[in-house]
Amino acid sequence: LQPLSDIHFNEKYGAIENPAASKTTLYYLMAIAAFLLLLACINFINLTTAQSSQRAKEIGIRKTMGGTRFQLIGQFLSETFLVTLLAVVISIGLVPVILNLFAEFISKDIKTALLFQPGPLTFIVLLVLVVTLISGFYPAMVLSKYKPVSVLKNEINATIGKSRNAWFRKSLTVTQFIVAQFFIMETVLVSKQLHYALNKNLGYKKDAIVFVVTPFFNHNSFSLKQVFFNKLKAIPQIALVSQGEFPPSSGGMRGSDIRYLDGKKEVTTRVDMKFIDENYIYVYQIKLLAGRNLAISDTNKRTIINETFANTLGFKNPNDAVGKVVDLDQQKMQIVGVTGDFYQQSLHDKIKPLAMIYHSSTFNNNIFHLALKPQTAEGDEWKTAIASVAKVWKQVYPDDDFDYQFYDDSIAKFYESDQHTSKLLGWSTGLAVLISCLGLMGLVIYNANLRVKEIGIRKVLGASARQIVVLLSTELVWLVIIAFVIVTPLAWWAMHKWMQNFADRTSISWWIFAFSGAGMLLTTLFTLSFQTIKAAISNPVKSLRSE
Repeated sequence: LQPLSDIHFNEKYGAIENPAASKTTLYYLMAIAAFLLLLACINFINLTTAQSSQRAKEIGIRKTMGGTRFQLIGQFLSETFLVTLLAVVISIGLVPVILNLFAEFISKDIKTALLFQPGPLTFIVLLVLVVTLISGFYPAMVLSKYKPVSVLKNEINATIGKSRNAWFRKSLTVTQFIVAQFFIMETVLVSKQLHYALNKNLGYKKDAIVFVVTPFFNHNSFSLKQVFFNKLKAIPQIALVSQGEFPPSSGGMRGSDIRYLDGKKEVTTRVDMKFIDENYIYVYQIKLLAGRNLAISDTNKRTIINETFANTLGFKNPNDAVGKVVDLDQQKMQIVGVTGDFYQQSLHDKIKPLAMIYHSSTFNNNIFHLALKPQTAEGDEWKTAIASVAKVWKQVYPDDDFDYQFYDDSIAKFYESDQHTSKLLGWSTGLAVLISCLGLMGLVIYNANLRVKEIGIRKVLGASARQIVVLLSTELVWLVIIAFVIVTPLAWWAMHKWMQNFADRTSISWWIFAFSGAGMLLTTLFTLSFQTIKAAISNPVKSLRSE
């Protein structure tokens, strides 16, 4: 029994809704959204406080005219609320576009109209209020505490100067770069693991192989399949045809308990089972380590096993397993050969004990595996072969639709979820870096405005533009370095946890962290250059002139 409420997210059964929605992907989306929203709030704080001097006189006049600090806080929060509300309205308008961009990640049944149901509407209202408070409260407190006397005497920069090294603002900037570098590191690792998975030697050939599934319920007769098999063999572009069940790596698998008794030693283990014919290991070029291949006369009395199964039975040398008899479902079965290990599923799962048996009924021989001949320079042979297979299909199964799949494409589908994660992280990384650079720009503007007279005096005393640029950039570059030091162990831990999803995985290389740190540093210097160079080449007369 399965609860109805469990069907949508439960990937285990998949009979009602296939494929089931992924909770993991949903959590990724939620976490990334939260991080990006946090970055945006930090950005708003930095940019607002960076431009605080431009509103200093307005605040001084309002206070002189009798405005209270509470009223000023209310005013600034109201402004933040309007900005947030406008952003939400625009984002709701962009929802159809966003849904198309993320069509691979989420269910097709999610429509814009769902936003206007009570639950999502309540969430949007709460989101506006929370974002307003997070991003608007600190700037409102800072701006509202200016003293009107200092403001109206143009002493506001001196007041602000006391907080030039305020750790709060620097901490916000460091937080931004922690998130941005975290995304970069995770994106690089996921891409590295996907490349490893898609290019690893899986123990069999996967290129230039097509498999076709014949109707299971209709026309499921041995004679029709034999006709189909013979016609496929006659197609010139097909090198070899195998008939049986699942390909080497597949989502489908049968299993059984096998017992082996050798004198006083008894081994009982769970094994995967594949039903194949004599051509199967040649189509997929699976290496035979010991013994012989299956023959048509073997039926279900003999089996070939993989190396892992032989090791499980206690045989270090594959040749020692040949000739031994195992008990499969109370039926004696002799081991006639041992193959090299190959992955029965994706790299998420480890290689398991496997027994391959010659197919003996119409219920375990309905998949045809076709090894295609190499293409010539023109490259039309495979296309011609598929057209010929479709023609044969219509002759044998005229009432059923023809469908086929290249095996390497089916292997790639094992990692669809990981590829979605990679794309998602790519989008998030771009946004996080962009937002962080905007926040950094705000901090540069803040520092430049704060130190405008200092810069003017240094230039008058002979400082070059390069020295001014170094002066303004050094402190901010150190913030990026501090963020790198903090994020590296956090990113390594997150990478390590994610990699536990793979039984066979690539290494977490040092260059992932070096690449992220160097990339973020170069991006930072590029962002800093615009404002720091502008401040360095400004005329010192303007900054030092007294009104």
